[in-house]
Amino acid sequence: MSCFQIQNVRCLGLINLKNHTQTPILPMDRLTTLVERFHLTVQAAALPQANLIALAGPDGAPEKVVFQTHGACDTTRADEVLFAARVAWSGQTNPLMAALPDVVEMTLTDHADTLSLVLLMQQEVEGRRCGAQSVVNRLGEALIVRLLRLQIERGTTKVGLLAGMADPRLSRAIVSIHDHPDKAWSNADLAAIAGLSLSRFSELFTQTVGETPMGYLRRWRLILARQDVARGDRVDAVARRYGYGSAESFTRAFRRAYGQAPTALRTA
Repeated sequence: MSCFQIQNVRCLGLINLKNHTQTPILPMDRLTTLVERFHLTVQAAALPQANLIALAGPDGAPEKVVFQTHGACDTTRADEVLFAARVAWSGQTNPLMAALPDVVEMTLTDHADTLSLVLLMQQEVEGRRCGAQSVVNRLGEALIVRLLRLQIERGTTKVGLLAGMADPRLSRAIVSIHDHPDKAWSNADLAAIAGLSLSRFSELFTQTVGETPMGYLRRWRLILARQDVARGDRVDAVARRYGYGSAESFTRAFRRAYGQAPTALRTA
């Protein structure tokens, strides 16, 4: 494989960066782990409580989708709303949700496949047939994923996780952290995955995401550990799962991050 080919395949995330062999690697998925780890629900809602709406154009057909990530949607355009829903996605405990701008919009005339999805949701909301809520929830999840894809592609100038995921080099390292939090990652490992020198990777990650790679790794592990403890997993098992040397060291880290011991989650 030529140097030019290596560079092109590396950009696609389809090459073993440590030895430049042609080891098959699945295409990078920046969203699935986040969707699976943070429970996403979409339910039909009255407009004052809705944070996801579809707006009609002059011809009455769906023209735009608006997702208000913090708070409720603007109600001044109520006569244009085709349907309204409430999206819940673990709030500020979800690092991607916390990093999103206040409003995410998609113009449907530019996205015919998403327009078809919105039309199906509209039919289910208006039809109120048996099982409609389940259908709206599933279609709503697909719609939110499409909105998130678009937002990642757009990128952002704001420092945070969204900016890191929009960067084609840093996103490979971030996805590796998300998908394999139990791995004993080093800065050198993550720099190799990103295809950057160690110094450049550390500098770019910190400037773009707003914290060091190891700082983000620790925070991600604690976010997942908190979920696991809350659902009843043993503290010592969770500590081992995320690379802590003992339950005591995990408890100290947890207390620094959340102001309480992990066992307090079980008595809350």
